[in-house]
Amino acid sequence: MASSPMVSAHDAQPTTVGRRPDRRPPRTIQRVLDAGLDELRQTDYADLTMRAVAARAGVSAASAYKYFPSKSALVAAIYLGLLRAVPSQIQSDDTPKTRLNAMIRDMALVAADEPELLNAFAAAVMAEDPAVGPIREEIAEEVAKRISIALGPGWSRAVKSTLLLTFSGALMAARFVPYDLVIRQLGDSVELILGAAVA
Repeated sequence: MASSPMVSAHDAQPTTVGRRPDRRPPRTIQRVLDAGLDELRQTDYADLTMRAVAARAGVSAASAYKYFPSKSALVAAIYLGLLRAVPSQIQSDDTPKTRLNAMIRDMALVAADEPELLNAFAAAVMAEDPAVGPIREEIAEEVAKRISIALGPGWSRAVKSTLLLTFSGALMAARFVPYDLVIRQLGDSVELILGAAVA
């Protein structure tokens, strides 16, 4: 399998308000994130356990749970880190449609060659788990920020929110629809949304 970009401990670091500062949390968090990604490549999301991740990371289960209260939170944080690792450079002389298509395609292709990872990410992000909520918000903020960068100035909030919902829906659809079809449909959606916005 092709390797995915390294998840940044800084990008995915959860809040530990009220706890005594740990001089090693970024390193420990990164080890847990890396171990979680490795575990996901070896086992199904349903069979993933925090104890197995902790053992692979060489930390105690208590340490893993300190930063990620559940496996859903861990997997959602892995996805957030991978999204943030996607290059954000765009060609300023391209049209908004070209820039947006490129940006959305790059985000959508995160782990595209590893369907089991995509299924895990979708399941984790949609989990009814209080620990996932803040991470889900960060994912939405990251996608929205990249959409705004690609579009450039002058586009309405309605256009941006519609594109965000479209991308989110594509992540869910990827669990049931061939990924190359999802990518094509994302391109069609961009055409329709931007076309309607300037009509």
